[in-house]
Amino acid sequence: MNTAESAALALVCKEKGWLETEDVLSSDLILINTCSVRVTAETRAFGRIMHYAGLKKKHKLNFSLVIAGCMAERLGDDLTKKYPQVDYVMGTSARSNFPLILEAVEKGEKAVFDLNEKAVFSFSNSHHEEGLKQGSAFRSFIPIMHGCNNFCSYCIVPYVRGREVSRDPAQIAQEIRLVGERGVREITLLGQNVNSYFWEKNTMDFTALLKFVAAETEKSGVKWVRFLSANPGNFSSAAIEVMAKNRVFCRHIHLPVQHGSDKILKLMNRTYTSARFFDLVREIRSVMPEITLSTDILMGFPGETEDDVQKTLDLMEEVKFLYSYMYHFNPREGTKAFDLPDRIDDKVKKERLARVIALQKKHTSELLKSRVGSTEIVFIEGISKKNADELITRTERDEMVVVPGSKSMIGSFGKLTLSSLKGNTFRSKGLL
Repeated sequence: MNTAESAALALVCKEKGWLETEDVLSSDLILINTCSVRVTAETRAFGRIMHYAGLKKKHKLNFSLVIAGCMAERLGDDLTKKYPQVDYVMGTSARSNFPLILEAVEKGEKAVFDLNEKAVFSFSNSHHEEGLKQGSAFRSFIPIMHGCNNFCSYCIVPYVRGREVSRDPAQIAQEIRLVGERGVREITLLGQNVNSYFWEKNTMDFTALLKFVAAETEKSGVKWVRFLSANPGNFSSAAIEVMAKNRVFCRHIHLPVQHGSDKILKLMNRTYTSARFFDLVREIRSVMPEITLSTDILMGFPGETEDDVQKTLDLMEEVKFLYSYMYHFNPREGTKAFDLPDRIDDKVKKERLARVIALQKKHTSELLKSRVGSTEIVFIEGISKKNADELITRTERDEMVVVPGSKSMIGSFGKLTLSSLKGNTFRSKGLL
């Protein structure tokens, strides 16, 4: 989501005649688009802010420093108080002010906003990176909803993103056609809680939207569709059926389980049990046996016992995720979990997380090794960083494959055999 929204802000700059530069000293504006989903993300953002604020002060530079995104939403004016070199703080709901900021910078003025006017979130028309990164010209993120109503006890997202807002399907269709015309062949539908999408005007839910998107991609040139992130508690049988019937949907789902213990899931305010998660996985695999699953796992939550840890390891053994994003609990001020008793010692949290990581590495290795020798369709994403004569490609199951080839093939599809495995990346002898 951060990447998509950064691209949308960059497009606003380009539409206003601005150019990108690598040279800080010649910059008129520096924009830092922040994330608050985890403490580590905010720590990195603070590092960037301190760096540019320091440059501005030390060299007496005149560039305007704009802090946008979730951290800007959460901290507001506290950022300018701590870093006087910051000129504008633009939260997630205030992006409509960005063109006004650009105009003010161009005129050498300070933009002034009506503080009595409450900012309302609105979706940008396009979130396409347009080749800012290798291969990005042929892939695009398309936000379909924003915010979250779930209020998981550990999560800051509802407080910095607000309640769920779904995007007009006509706008979604327009962006699909737009990126298709620009050569995009793979899109990812985005939302903090993507499968809770609901457009009230024609009662279109996530299942209906998937059907709608499948029809739109047929007209646009887009060949593959992914989506992030789906809440297990909102995943319906109807949505699974639509995925199974429409091959435009890649055979991979990111399904954040967070934990294997029902006790901890309840404390987290997740809306499903481990049994429900198992049923969902079985249902998905019964109609799409070739599918791969990835997940998020949060260890060291307050009140977690060794029995709870074992239940998480047991769930992993049962499901066997292709990969996982694994982390330990960090209390976020403002969330309900911040005040929970029975906090786990940092050393214990890290030891439990290490066990989860070790098991996931084992499963990833086993799953990938079992795939050597199979023949797959891949999307060619870019040039290998290690060898300019090799291409980086990806299967619809979200597996990486390196294959010999030329730059001219980027953005196209090819067929190959997974010849060998090095680490977590397949190698192929050549396109078929």
